[in-house]
Amino acid sequence: MSQPEHLRSDYAHFQPITTRWHDNDLYGHVNNVVYYSFFDSAVNTYLIEVGGLDIHDGEVVGFVVSSSCDYFASIAFPERIEVGLRVGKLGNSSVQYELAIFKAGEDEACAAGRFVHVFVDRTSNRPVPIPETLRAALARLLRD
Repeated sequence: MSQPEHLRSDYAHFQPITTRWHDNDLYGHVNNVVYYSFFDSAVNTYLIEVGGLDIHDGEVVGFVVSSSCDYFASIAFPERIEVGLRVGKLGNSSVQYELAIFKAGEDEACAAGRFVHVFVDRTSNRPVPIPETLRAALARLLRD
C-alpha cells in the first residue's frame, strides 16, 4: 500500500485557522478559491511574526507570481484547520512555499499547494534580495 503524499510530519510550521460561515459555497464545503486565502494568511502571518515583515511601512513587499493547489478531501464550516508550511526553494529574491491544509488533529492533508513570492522594493516594484531577517526565518522552513 502506498503512503499518502502529504502528511503532517512533512511540514515545519503550522498556522491554525478557523473556517468561517461565508467560506462555504453552494455545495456545502469550503470553496476552492478560499484555500488560496488560507495559504496567503498562513505565509504572511509567519513572515510578520517570525520574519519581521512590516506590511504597512517596510521597504520590501512580497508579490505572488505563481500559485497552484490540489484537492484531496473537502472541509466545511465550522471546522478548525491548520495550514502546514515549508519552503521548497529559497532564492536570492524569491521563495517557493509548499503548503497543506489539515483538519485539526488529522495527519493526512485535505489539500496541498504551492506559491512563489518575489520580494520587491515597495516604491519601484523591482526585485530585491530577501532581507536577512526574512531569509533567516524562511531558512528554518527549508524542506530536507
